[in-house]
Amino acid sequence: MHPYSSLADTQKGLRDGSLTCDSVLRHFLARIEKEKHLNAFLEVFTQSALEKAAEVDKKIKAGKAGKLAGLVIALKDNICYKGHVVTASSKILDGFQSLYSATVVERLLAEDAIIIGRCNCDEFAMGSSNENSAFGTVKNPRDNKRVSGGSSGGSTVAVAANLCHAALGTDTGGSIRQPASFCGVVGMKPTYGRVSRHGIIAYASSFDQVGPLTNNVQDAASILEVIAGGDEFDSTLSTKPVPDYSKTASAKQGPVRIAYIKDCVDHPGLDPEIRNYMKGLIEQLQQEGHTLHAIDFPYLDYLVPAYYVLTTAEASSNLGRYDGVHFGYRSPNATDLESTYKKSRSEGFGAEVKRRIMLGTFVLSEGYYDAYYSKAQKVRRLIQDKTKEIFAGHDFILLPTTPGTAFEFGANSADPIKMYLEDIFTVHANHAGIPAISLPMVNHSNGLPFGVQLMASHFEEASLFRFAQELMNISALKTSV
Repeated sequence: MHPYSSLADTQKGLRDGSLTCDSVLRHFLARIEKEKHLNAFLEVFTQSALEKAAEVDKKIKAGKAGKLAGLVIALKDNICYKGHVVTASSKILDGFQSLYSATVVERLLAEDAIIIGRCNCDEFAMGSSNENSAFGTVKNPRDNKRVSGGSSGGSTVAVAANLCHAALGTDTGGSIRQPASFCGVVGMKPTYGRVSRHGIIAYASSFDQVGPLTNNVQDAASILEVIAGGDEFDSTLSTKPVPDYSKTASAKQGPVRIAYIKDCVDHPGLDPEIRNYMKGLIEQLQQEGHTLHAIDFPYLDYLVPAYYVLTTAEASSNLGRYDGVHFGYRSPNATDLESTYKKSRSEGFGAEVKRRIMLGTFVLSEGYYDAYYSKAQKVRRLIQDKTKEIFAGHDFILLPTTPGTAFEFGANSADPIKMYLEDIFTVHANHAGIPAISLPMVNHSNGLPFGVQLMASHFEEASLFRFAQELMNISALKTSV
């Protein structure tokens, strides 16, 4: 059977009878077994997926199937699914079975998506390489000696290696878009407040957002259309109506106004080939009638420092519940209450998570709160205000997704600062709370993909999808630099 990579192709086969949900699912199950060395999946939900596939096949015959009938989708291992294990790829939650499903999971199932399994990720979504998982690293399918990116590395590889149609990831500072760039897929972070965080194991609550990883823009639009919208369990959600993203993604886009940040395109850390490609793309878009302006963004150097102060502070609070008493792993070496706390957390958390908890506790501590946390909040407000100012005169911001292509395992492990700087082009969208998408436009001369990132104003996902599709049509004409 042809390994269909799009929902549209699969649903066409389901309609004409050449495919069944069961046959599609079994194809992907066989692919997962063949590519298990990639370590993308921590668990495959074979039984529940087969049962769902049989149910959806019956609905298709009865003409009652949902919007996502036939879609085989994976979940990042920080998204709760009732009756299934969820661990955030951490020893401290190893074996924990969720008592309820995340809102996004309920909405996928209601529209007849088939959930195939849970995917590896950096522990508690903290990382840019998927080297921080308690259950091993995830390998890049293009080059198994290189990282997948993170923290949604397993979800991204599952899509890139054709182990499922799509996957859900979470994006706190680029954790959907960065691995999407490294692995050559579409990765989309919605506006903060567009998708419910109920049932998502939190890292930094004011930054976290759920989004799709897919092989094409249309599938990302179709999935977001289903999972977006108000939810009584998440008070941060917008009550704005959800547009028909699946229809608007294919609509024609007229001339648009695009800003690109000069210091990003000319950044000394940007790979020269990516820089040349970005400049060529800018020229091409101008020739096609779009208006492009080079702009200054004076807070570029503050994006990453402010992000890590704020997110580690929130992580310190969110992860306080995993103590061996309320939730999670309890050390067998504990002898009293104090040693239970100390040993359970020391043994249960990995090195990177402990580093961020300690940093977050420090910036929130008496005497340092105003110097770090309070100041970072003020920086975030400046970033948000400047971003609104840019969108007052532009439709989109165009920039690279990552400074380079996927790096080799261990290349940045000894230097946390160097690893954190991998997020330099992605954290902007999370600070501002705006939607952003990474598109697999082209391949580097080293054979690895890299992404082009497009950002839009709050709740402008529809226009973002439309122009993203136009950019993908451009990339179809050119596969390498």
